[in-house]
This record gives sequence, C-alpha cells and structure tokens, in this order.
Amino acid sequence: MSESTGSTDKLVGVVLVSHSAAVAASVAELATGLAGGGTTAPVAPAGGTMDGGLGTSAELISAAAASVDRGAGIAVLTDLGSAVLTVKALLAEGDELPDNSRLVDAPFVEGAVAAVVTASTGADLAAVEAAATEAYAYRKV
Repeated sequence: MSESTGSTDKLVGVVLVSHSAAVAASVAELATGLAGGGTTAPVAPAGGTMDGGLGTSAELISAAAASVDRGAGIAVLTDLGSAVLTVKALLAEGDELPDNSRLVDAPFVEGAVAAVVTASTGADLAAVEAAATEAYAYRKV
C-alpha cells in the first residue's frame, strides 16, 4: 500500500516495518495524513508475516522498499528488535533492498511522522533520517 499524492519523483521513500500488519498500515496512514496536502513522499507498510500472522517478513520488507523507491533513497523505520534484525540482514545481503536504503534509529510513530513530513518536502535521505531520529527528543509533558 503506497500512499502518495502528486509527483513523487526523486523523493525519499519510507518503509514502516512492524510485527503487525495493522500497526504498520495505521502508522503509514497517520504519517501520510499528517504530512498535509500536496505532494506526499511514497510510504509503504511492511507488517506481519506472509501468512498474516505477527512477526516480520523479509519478503514483505523487500517488496515495500521496491514499491517506494524513487531513486532518492529509502528510510526504513522499525517497531521492535527482531524487525531491526530482519532489516539489518537484508541490508547485509546487499541486493535485497534498493540502493541507498537505510535503517533509521527512531521511535516508530513519531519518527514515521517526522520522516514522511520531511521526505515530502523533497529533503534528502540524511535530512529525513535526522528528522526521524530527532523525534527521540520529543517531550510529551
């Protein structure tokens, strides 16, 4: 499910990896909704396993990354530990994810919103990563 409106040429793509398909899809919906009108960066959820269960799937992650690749890089955000390990394994393979794919160390929800909003402005991958990582500092009280 790639969410986008307008032209997405050369925008950083965002992949949201969760152990739950519903969580990944909901966070993608929230992030794209909060990115506002106009051009929205391509976003794809990669949640759960191939059979619809809880867990992570290298195949779903690879397909999601390919679906949002516009040549400007891919920011991959994850929810929990084994999702991180799955993405790291894909990156180590070297040919499973598009070139310039990067695992971003950020809180899942807040980082996803920051990544999508920043990517939608046409920012490069380093700026998208920095915005998502900065979400660790967001205070709620």
